[in-house]
Amino acid sequence: MGSARGCAWVIVILVLFWASEMGLASASARVVEQKRSCESQSHRFKGTCLSNKNCGSVCSTEGFHGGKCRGFRKRCFCTRPC
Repeated sequence: MGSARGCAWVIVILVLFWASEMGLASASARVVEQKRSCESQSHRFKGTCLSNKNCGSVCSTEGFHGGKCRGFRKRCFCTRPC
């Protein structure tokens, strides 16, 4: 009876160890590094912004990585990594 009890404890400890390892693995897999993006209103874009592609082209001439039309007044905002 004593060896069966000892074997059961070993199994319980192994299961707990395995479960904790799986928990750590899934938690580390969920950590996703989010890159921050800084925005600035374009100084060269004129008129109402209707196309993200045009906005991005103008922003690239200003040294940014891209741009998007934003807001109620449809302004061109340039984006780059912070």
